[in-house]
This record gives sequence, structure tokens and C-alpha cells, in this order.
Amino acid sequence: MAKRTKSALKANRQNIKRREHNRSLRSTLRTALKAIRAALDGKDVEAAQAALNKTVSLVDKMATKGIIHKNTAGRYKSRLTNRLKKAA
Repeated sequence: MAKRTKSALKANRQNIKRREHNRSLRSTLRTALKAIRAALDGKDVEAAQAALNKTVSLVDKMATKGIIHKNTAGRYKSRLTNRLKKAA
């Protein structure tokens, strides 16, 4: 538990809110990544291409917000595009 000063209590409340917000964003990202991987495993190239555009945008947003590191974002995008090229 945080110290009982007003500023510490407020900082604790802010941390809780930020953590919940970041968790929901990270969950959205993971769901999008799973969807595109499932489309690629199912050999549905058109659906995977449509999902790739949305997912790349989402990955970039998460990197900008600091939810994931920018190099991690680049790695995700690179791996997904390479898998899509091999599937096509």
C-alpha cells in the first residue's frame, strides 16, 4: 500500500487507472495479432491482408503510446508481413 500522504494516495489511484488502461490496450493488440495469425494458419490470404493493415496501424499506435517498445513493434510488423508473403 502507498504511504498515506495525499500525494501518494493520488499517485496510487493514477497508477491503478493507467495500469488498467494499458492492460486493455495490450489485450486489444494481442487479440488483433491472434486474429491475423489465425487467418494465415487458415490459408485465408485476403482476410489476412485486410487484418494486416489494421494490425500494423494498431501496432504503431501502441508503440507511440509506449505500450510496447518501438523495436518490438517493428519486429511484429516484419514477421507478419513475411508470413503473409510466404502464404501468398
